[in-house]
Amino acid sequence: MSRDSERNWKPATSLVHGGTLRSEHGETSEAIYLTQGYVYDSAEAAEARFKGETQGFIYSRYANPTVDMFEKRMCALEGAEDARATASGMAAVTAAILCGLRAGDHILAARALFGSCRWVVETLAPKYGIEATLIDGTDIANWEKAVRPNTKLFFFESPTNPTLEVIDIAAVSALARSVGARVVVDNVFATPLQQKPLELGAHTVVYSATKHIDGQGRCLGGIVLSDKKWIDENLHDYFRHTGPSLSPFNAWTLLKGLETLPLRVRQQTESAGRIADFLADHPKVARVIYPGRADHPQASLVARQMTGGSTLICIELKGGKQAAFAFENALGIVLISNNLGDAKSLITHPATTTHKNLTDQARAELGIGPGTVRLSVGLEDAGDLIDDLDQALKAA
Repeated sequence: MSRDSERNWKPATSLVHGGTLRSEHGETSEAIYLTQGYVYDSAEAAEARFKGETQGFIYSRYANPTVDMFEKRMCALEGAEDARATASGMAAVTAAILCGLRAGDHILAARALFGSCRWVVETLAPKYGIEATLIDGTDIANWEKAVRPNTKLFFFESPTNPTLEVIDIAAVSALARSVGARVVVDNVFATPLQQKPLELGAHTVVYSATKHIDGQGRCLGGIVLSDKKWIDENLHDYFRHTGPSLSPFNAWTLLKGLETLPLRVRQQTESAGRIADFLADHPKVARVIYPGRADHPQASLVARQMTGGSTLICIELKGGKQAAFAFENALGIVLISNNLGDAKSLITHPATTTHKNLTDQARAELGIGPGTVRLSVGLEDAGDLIDDLDQALKAA
């Protein structure tokens, strides 16, 4: 099977076969190489490997055959030249942000970020002399006004966590290129099937593979995808020496997840659309935000930029925190959990979980109120989920 033929495959085929390495045993399923190191035929062979004169693996902290298959398969799906897989989504985000920056540089980021991502930008980076500015990322004018001579990196999520704002990736990327900055996009909520940041002009894409890519609550993982030159010159040494590497077993699990990713995301998105429509008409719901609906604040941008409406729904309940807690506690099928993208439907209250460390003012700026809940739609029957939500809303 040639690499040239792989380039012509559709996503569903790439996600089953892309990047596969088979041993002399000809195994059907990808092998798990649970090894730390590798041996060489001679001292000269070891020297040549370390010099990069011969191809092969050296140490599993920064390269492993099973991890390599996962990276190559994700590159085929994303349309990226190269990738590095990490132990978690936050390891991917942190590596992508910090590896190319130094003291005196400036990060410009959309303020609507997952709590840990926001901590990296506004708390961790400044400890090393890297300045950061947070803005409302939905208006390109805000990006233009906040650019500084030392701005080196633009960072944002789209859709955002948890209020599902959508940021114009093409417009922000064009601005970044005009000032010599790089764009890093956290594409978790859209998945690589529903949005292609690299095609829209972004330089780097990050994922928490823990979410839809595994999609079955089994393991942690993350990945950074970009052009080979940037990875070779920036990410590779950071990754090699700081060690945020992905376990080969987790890489194998994620490879199995990729095989069913299109089927799961398609079904979850279809169910999410039905559920969003049901919730929007419910008298106990103040507001529903879902990228697949015409009343989404950036509906026209969603239509241009995304090919699906996501598997996530943001719901604002009437009655605040008391109603939100009563609603969650009354659910019978949907589980209370801060994870997302799972085969099981999950719900969380952002103000007291994922975004609890933000001030009340910061949460208000993001549209996170005491009655806000984030619903991640799973693979259960959509009718059963609607019945469960309906009876729980009565309890709220």
